[in-house]
Amino acid sequence: MSVKCGSEDALRDNIEKAMGREGIKAEVVFRRIGDKEAQALGLKGSPSVLVNGKDVDPQDISGFA
Repeated sequence: MSVKCGSEDALRDNIEKAMGREGIKAEVVFRRIGDKEAQALGLKGSPSVLVNGKDVDPQDISGFA
């Protein structure tokens, strides 16, 4: 069973709008992962947005929302 992040729909919409406003065409990949994989990847929250492998909003927090 895959659990959906409560912020996922807004995130998808915001990314689409931002790319449209800036005229950016890029491949966007959304992945749902579990806590263990997120910890192994060093992610600090949910959702996490990475561009070219870098977190766009790194946080100094632990745990997942």
